[in-house]
Amino acid sequence: MAASDAPYIFLALMAPFLAAAAAPVLTRALGHWAALPLALVPAGIFAFFCRALPDVQGGQALTGGYVWVPSFNVSYSWLIDGLSLTFVLLISGIGALILLYAGGYLKGHPQQGRFFAFILMFMGSMLGVVVSDSFLMLFVYWELTSITSFLLIGFDHAREASRRAAIQALVVTGGGGLALLAGLILIWNVTGISTISLLTEYAPALKASPYYFAALLLILGGAFTKSAQFPFHFWLPNAMEAPTPVSAYLHSATMVKAGVFLLMRLQPALGDTPAWETILPVFGGATLIAGTIIGIGQTDLKQMLAYTTVASLGLLVMMTGFGTPHALESAALYLVAHAFFKGALFMVAGAIDHEAGTRDVTRLSGLRRVMPVTFAAAIVAALSMGGLPPFLGFLAKEEVYEALAGGNPRAIAFTLAAIVGNGLMFALAFAVALKPFAGAERDLPGPHHEAEAGTEIGAPPSALPGISPSRGENGKRHAPHIHEAPALMLAGPVVLALAGLLAGVFSQAFHATFASPMASAIAHEARAISISAIPHLSLPFLLSLATIALGVIVYLFLDRAREAATAALESIGWGPDQGFDQAMRGLVRGAYLITRRIQTGRLETYIMVTFIVIGASLLLPMAVFSEWPALPGWPVGVAFHELVIFAIAVIGLFAVVGAADRLTAIVSLGIQGFAVALIFMLYGAPDLAFTQFMVETLSVVILALVMTRLDLKPSDHRHGRELVKDAIIALACGVGFTALLLRAVQGPFNTALTDFFSQWSKVVAHGTNVVNVIIVDFRGTDTLGEIAVVTITGLAILALIRIRAGGDVKPADNDPERSA
Repeated sequence: MAASDAPYIFLALMAPFLAAAAAPVLTRALGHWAALPLALVPAGIFAFFCRALPDVQGGQALTGGYVWVPSFNVSYSWLIDGLSLTFVLLISGIGALILLYAGGYLKGHPQQGRFFAFILMFMGSMLGVVVSDSFLMLFVYWELTSITSFLLIGFDHAREASRRAAIQALVVTGGGGLALLAGLILIWNVTGISTISLLTEYAPALKASPYYFAALLLILGGAFTKSAQFPFHFWLPNAMEAPTPVSAYLHSATMVKAGVFLLMRLQPALGDTPAWETILPVFGGATLIAGTIIGIGQTDLKQMLAYTTVASLGLLVMMTGFGTPHALESAALYLVAHAFFKGALFMVAGAIDHEAGTRDVTRLSGLRRVMPVTFAAAIVAALSMGGLPPFLGFLAKEEVYEALAGGNPRAIAFTLAAIVGNGLMFALAFAVALKPFAGAERDLPGPHHEAEAGTEIGAPPSALPGISPSRGENGKRHAPHIHEAPALMLAGPVVLALAGLLAGVFSQAFHATFASPMASAIAHEARAISISAIPHLSLPFLLSLATIALGVIVYLFLDRAREAATAALESIGWGPDQGFDQAMRGLVRGAYLITRRIQTGRLETYIMVTFIVIGASLLLPMAVFSEWPALPGWPVGVAFHELVIFAIAVIGLFAVVGAADRLTAIVSLGIQGFAVALIFMLYGAPDLAFTQFMVETLSVVILALVMTRLDLKPSDHRHGRELVKDAIIALACGVGFTALLLRAVQGPFNTALTDFFSQWSKVVAHGTNVVNVIIVDFRGTDTLGEIAVVTITGLAILALIRIRAGGDVKPADNDPERSA
């Protein structure tokens, strides 16, 4: 790929959003077969970016883009290297399979077009995240993934559980996104760099900065929330309320991998420090153990897989930050292996649910005869997840143990964590892939696609109005027509399961094409992965055998292990998921109390608070920074008529304060306005004086008109303490404005604006009256805004008068209100 391909790269990034706009129309025309033309979009993106493979294998990083906001050095720019290209191919390739799968899974659903639109927007958002070079572009796409995942998780919005899960995911990941934005801005301020491709050059300065740790914590906040690291892990299993195609896509190639991607992308700039190599392994290891233990206690296939995803993400974070040779290589291998086997297993779980009518592993058995292809795909994917040769999962696990194994306490602790976590994931993999298919056949609810269109996928049998299972002589229920999943639903699990096998068998070609360029991009230096699928006696292989042995034991005693895990969790009691609900209730309650306290509904209160803030803003800075103005002396040579004008202003002030009713106060207020206009006239501003005369006259007339039409209290109702309080607030504002103006005029006069307007008023605006030119031309928009304010005020006054006039109309004799 060359620089001339920039328009095509931009079109490829925009293609999912364009397809999302067309998806509802295509679905109305073609039904569930619309999945075929829509799947061509990510397939085309996959084929287009495959052209970059030779360049990336050669160690090149392709950059490009367009200037977005040049004044702030912000661009829409991309970075395509081994890391981003691998993600792009996973997102687009698996995305095409997911669209096909969704076509069969949601066949007949009245909102299938909307679903296609949402998942294509989600795909486009994730593509933008992984290719972003600009900080701002990364953040925009990052938040788009949160918004589109909210739409997908809450797709079945009629169910409370779906709405709760969607809000929970949005709150957690959206909050993390704000932390990410703050971290990126902090890095931008420290380095002056706003693009990722240039950030590595400034890594030494960034790590030496006193702001490094703060920036690291903020970045980790964004990454940990998005990738469900402990203690933010709770939102991901709850996201299983989404339809299974969303779960498969979310867990294999998209959103939850975004946090891991971010850590891998920023590893050269933020990594290789004590903080990095402590925080990431500790939280990653804790997430690995917590995810597998909670997963063992589940019986729902999707929940079991969801918690293994949490555990796998923890393993990826742990390896990204471990800081030993082969650690980054193991993370690269495991990320791709996980995408293959987890995407396949989620689609298998969806196929089982779609055909058998339940996801409860304790109710499922004997499906191997009626679903042989699904069974084969499940076993192949489970073998990779379990880390058995010659699958890619085996290579990844061997590389993990190669990176972790060591004689120091730190290495031993994390090696034990990896063995326990991988062993439990082995047991869960075969619990999902083997238990539903092995054993004797059972009576099951039957296929969901026999239900009426629009019935929720995954609902209990009683909620499926289209199913009428037959009953035998003894009243026993029989499964109605359980059979193999449709072809559209089989393509995904079969292709992904085989991909994990072929990547392991042809490991050297896979390493050269994907794994080594990806690891090199993460480390920002050449890394070559050479591990093969042929087992050989070594410490990592012995650790793998120990892992398999643990997994087999847990699988054989899965029921007891489930009881033990459930009991342990119940003994702990309170958890982050419950804490989220408590936090949200507290937030709503706190907002209610604050609003009730501040938003009283009384205009008088709002005005008082406004003037308190104004007075404090004027006086406190001058008091804190000792910026009080010097008191002016009595002016020499003041003319008698000037003193008279100031005396009139003071008399008007006392007239307003001492007025017996509001109408008198309004008329007295005009005295001060006219006095100010006379001052403008005396000091050489007749046009400003004329404007002031007009404004004061109109104000007095309009206010007097309103007061005569509205039935308001004729006199001031305030007494005692209220008068004192309001007087203090008024004096604070008056003294504050006076002091500020005195301080301003006592400084040296800057003639820059005067010179500018004098020079350009006639040249640019063709006017000799500088004041008029400033108001009409240089500040034309501001003047237009002031006119709009006056217009709105006039309309409000007219509305008040009309409302009051309507209220004065007496009811007719037959008016029921009058008789009442």
